[in-house]
Amino acid sequence: MKKMIRPWWIMLFVFWLSGSFFAFWMIRDAPRKATESKINGVNFVSPREDFDPQWMGALRRINADWISIVPYAFSPGYVPKVIFNDERQWWGETRPGTIQLIAYARQQGLKIMLKPHIWVKGDGWPGDFKLTSEADWKAWEKEYTAYLMEQAEIAEAYKVDMLCVGTELRQVVKERPQYWNSLIAEVKQTYSGKLTYASNWDNYENVKFWDQLDYIGIDAYFPVSEKETPDKASLEAGWQKVIPGLQQISQQYDKPVLFTEYGYQSKNFAAAGHWLIDESSSTVNLEAQSQSYAAFYEALWHQPWFAGGFLWKWYPDPVNSGGHSNNRFTPQNKPVEKIISQWYGQ
Repeated sequence: MKKMIRPWWIMLFVFWLSGSFFAFWMIRDAPRKATESKINGVNFVSPREDFDPQWMGALRRINADWISIVPYAFSPGYVPKVIFNDERQWWGETRPGTIQLIAYARQQGLKIMLKPHIWVKGDGWPGDFKLTSEADWKAWEKEYTAYLMEQAEIAEAYKVDMLCVGTELRQVVKERPQYWNSLIAEVKQTYSGKLTYASNWDNYENVKFWDQLDYIGIDAYFPVSEKETPDKASLEAGWQKVIPGLQQISQQYDKPVLFTEYGYQSKNFAAAGHWLIDESSSTVNLEAQSQSYAAFYEALWHQPWFAGGFLWKWYPDPVNSGGHSNNRFTPQNKPVEKIISQWYGQ
C-alpha cells in the first residue's frame, strides 16, 4: 500500500496544539506569587466620631481601591490586659464604628482589610511588649484572642476581604510561637477570607507562621537613604539592599509580599527611619517625601512577587487634612498625591 504523506498544514496544527496544551499545563501548575493587579491601599485613621460617608470617596483621587480599617485596642503598660470596644475609645475604634466604616467603604466600592492593632499605653509601639511569667502570658493571650476573634466575626459577617491577625508584636511572636499557630487555626474556623500578619520591617524573617497565611505582611519602614533630601541614586541603592531579602522570603514560603504599611513623612531624612527623626521639628520637606515615594514604587511595584500595599496614613476629612505646611506621614493635599495617583492608576 502506498504510504500517505500528511499535508504540511496538518503537521503544523498538531505541533501547535501540543505546544498550547503543554503551555496551559505549565501555567496551571505555576505558583501564584501575587495578585494580577496590585493592592492599591491606604490605612484609614479611625475617627473620633461619625462623619460624612462621602469623605471616604476622596480615596478615588489617588486611585486607591483598598482601605485598611484599624480598630485599635490598648494594653495599659506591660500588664496582661487588652482593652477594646470600650466606651472611652474613639467611635471608629469601637465595634459599631468599625461596622459603619465597613459599610461606608462598601458604598464607595472599596475592598477592605481589617487590621487590629495594639497601642501600648506609655510607649505606643507594641514591638517591645513583653511579659515575664507564664501566668501573665496566658492571661494576655486569652484577652488578645477575644479581641481578635471579635474582629474575625465582624470580618466574616460583613464579608471583609482580608483580616490581619496582628501588628508588629515582635516580642510576642518570638516568645509565644505556639500561641500564634493555635490562634490562626481558631480564626480560620470563623473567618473564610484572606489572612496576613503585619510584621515590623526588621523582623519579618523571624515570623514562623507565614505558611499558614495568604500574604507575607510587612510594615515597610526600611531605612533606604541617610540623605536629608534623598536623591534617586541613593534611594535606588538602598532598595537594592532590601529587595533580595523580600524576594527570598516570598520564594521560601511561596507567598506574595504585601506591605501592610508603608510611607514617608514630609520631613528631612524622610527615608532614613522615622524613629530617628526629631518629632518636635516643624521643618517641612515635601521633596523628600515625594522622592521617597517615587523610588519605592519604581523599585517594588513591578516585582512579580510583590502584591502592593497600604500607605500610612489617610484622614477622614479630605479637604483639611495634610497640606503643604504639614510634615507628618499623610500624603493628603501634598505634591506626592500625584505620584501615588499615577502608580495606583496603572
